[in-house]
Parts: sequence; C-alpha cells; structure tokens
Amino acid sequence: MADKLSAEERAALRAELERLRQEHRDLDSAIEALADVSASDQLQIQRLKKRKLVLRDKIGRIEDQLTPDIIA
Repeated sequence: MADKLSAEERAALRAELERLRQEHRDLDSAIEALADVSASDQLQIQRLKKRKLVLRDKIGRIEDQLTPDIIA
C-alpha cells in the first residue's frame, strides 16, 4: 500500500503520525501525574489509558500504510 501513496499523502500521514505520537506521550505524562496524586481518580486514569490504546492502534495503522508490503 505504501507504494501507492503520493508524496503529499505520505507527508500528511507522517505529520498525523507525529501528532498522534506526541498525544500518546502527553497521555503518559498525564497518567503518571495522576498516579502520583494520592487521591487520584482511578476512573480518569482508566479513561486516559483507554485513549492511549486507541492512539496506539491508530499509530500502528498509519505505520502500516507507510511501510511497503514485503512479498515473501
């Protein structure tokens, strides 16, 4: 699939990939900060972790689009 993308599409995917990776890192920081608070909201932490998993899936899909298929 990667060989079928135009240069503009590849650039857009790379930009989106970087944005998602940054959001993923930001969620890591937020989760860590909430976990450090003794009266932390476990429900909020769970929501953030779920959002992180969704981002990880999106990142994986974009990486797959950018990686050329290897024919075995």
